[in-house]
Amino acid sequence: MSKTLHREIMDANWMLQLIISKKYRLCRHLILIVFSIIVLYYSPPEYTEPYESYSRMVTFFQILLLAYSNMYFFVPMFLFRKKYLSYGLFVLTGMIISFFIHETACHYFRPNLLPHEDDSINFFTFSFMIMVLIIASAAVKLFQRWIYDAQLIYDLELAKTNAELEQLKNQINPHFLFNMLNNANVLIEDDPKKASQVLMKLSDLLRYQLYDSSRDKVLLTSEIHFLEDFLNLEKVRRDNFNVLISKEGELSGVQVPPLLFISFVENAVKHNNDSAKSSYVNLFFDVRHDELFFKCINSKPVAKAVSRSGGLGLANIKRRLELLFPSSHVLKIDDNLETYSVTLTLKF
Repeated sequence: MSKTLHREIMDANWMLQLIISKKYRLCRHLILIVFSIIVLYYSPPEYTEPYESYSRMVTFFQILLLAYSNMYFFVPMFLFRKKYLSYGLFVLTGMIISFFIHETACHYFRPNLLPHEDDSINFFTFSFMIMVLIIASAAVKLFQRWIYDAQLIYDLELAKTNAELEQLKNQINPHFLFNMLNNANVLIEDDPKKASQVLMKLSDLLRYQLYDSSRDKVLLTSEIHFLEDFLNLEKVRRDNFNVLISKEGELSGVQVPPLLFISFVENAVKHNNDSAKSSYVNLFFDVRHDELFFKCINSKPVAKAVSRSGGLGLANIKRRLELLFPSSHVLKIDDNLETYSVTLTLKF
């Protein structure tokens, strides 16, 4: 799940936010207090006034004392620390003390009991009511703790994924830069003018890498332009090298992770250099129905086999695809006698 989608789900569920968010803590307390008052107010009276009000005040403070002591002391102190026996003893003690307070209050208010009313209650019925209150208050804290732990795990996994993605990008960039500088170094002695052209185009490529690749997403058209510059540099260095870039569908406005395709193109250029015949690299981009179709085909020298592993670049891009599009990408590599092709399909 992406970070943006996760945040949208959390923000949309206002009930969940009301239960777990710290900024709604005061609201939660007010809801509990108001709910307790309403329940007590609409309950049938048992005593004459003002003793009925006194009785309800005793019950009200009993509810608050049990609920808050359970949520903010006993659950964190015992239940969160897996001290289940100690927590069970607290529950039993709370039941006994509450029943004792209730019986003491009833004994004091009984002379003012309304006709045909009976304030007697057995310990088991009273304990069941207290148990419901304790379970409800504990459930709130346990649910808050579960959400907090889940969010913490999510944030840690996201930080780990982002760190791994940055590490993979840092591994790709020096590899690309090394290749281009090596090309320029070769041309300096043979053709200084071409070497100057290479360095000028290389500055444009590095500008793209420094400023655009630092973002999470770039325009697909910018990424294609980057690949065009890269292949044009290769054409300057090699005479018998042909390039075809086909673009179809609605490419404008589509965004992709930066440097997503360069490893495929680098690999194609690296393994198709043939002094005996003309070599080529063909790129195909097609965007239709929320899908991006990319294909890279390169010729193979007759006397040279292409490594199936693809080296560090392809290993990195495979890992990036697993992190960025875990269930929405299909990567297929075909190694034939005369051609080597990579097909990548992404679903947005």
